[in-house]
Amino acid sequence: MPPRSRSQDGAAAESDPAATREQPRQRVIEAAAGLLAREGRDAVTTRAVAVAAGLQPPAIYRLFGDKDGLLEAVAEHGFATFLAAKRVDPHPQDPIDDLRAGWDLAVEFGLANPALYSLMYSEPTEPTSAAFKAGMEILMGRVRRLAAGGWLRVDEELAAMIIHATGRGAVLTWLSLPEDRRDPALLTSLRESMVTAVTNQEPAVQSAGPAGAARALRAALPEQTALSTSEQQLLREWLDRLASDGQGV
Repeated sequence: MPPRSRSQDGAAAESDPAATREQPRQRVIEAAAGLLAREGRDAVTTRAVAVAAGLQPPAIYRLFGDKDGLLEAVAEHGFATFLAAKRVDPHPQDPIDDLRAGWDLAVEFGLANPALYSLMYSEPTEPTSAAFKAGMEILMGRVRRLAAGGWLRVDEELAAMIIHATGRGAVLTWLSLPEDRRDPALLTSLRESMVTAVTNQEPAVQSAGPAGAARALRAALPEQTALSTSEQQLLREWLDRLASDGQGV
């Protein structure tokens, strides 16, 4: 088959309405993200973004509804950009070092993109973007590996909230400080406090008490096939009760 010519590719793009709409939409999002990074949130007006994207202002409303819709799209772009930078090792040699590396990566992204990060987390409610949810799934994977190895000190859901909250808090606190008060020891201390809060220095299955072993077994349950669904549900209830022993210790 002969190679497609540039004109053929252009004709194909023009014949695809979805692709035709997506091109100016992405151009607008990138233009808005650039203005946000260079000049801050107040600079992201529909008129300024339209000029930067080479479009007329009504196109912004047609593509995003209003300025809030545009900012939501820019925030989603931020989550997608961060997700693309995530390095995922399904079998890390040291799950706790892997946890540290993931936390550091999230914080580094926030510090490198302060205006974008502030926009991404400007609402008090949890973001609903698909990229954010995908990122949280990666975090939950790290937490499950810790639990399966007996390293988890607290419940999986609580561990994920602590990890996410400390990373988010570290970035927003750092950005709120004057530059002469930004001590790197703050970030290190917050990270290590997070590690201490959610993990054990030694695998929990090697220490006294059933709580750590219960968490490890519960983490492995999705791969359990010998039990029926009702039996697995009952076992999870028992393990939840065992795992909650000493949760606040």
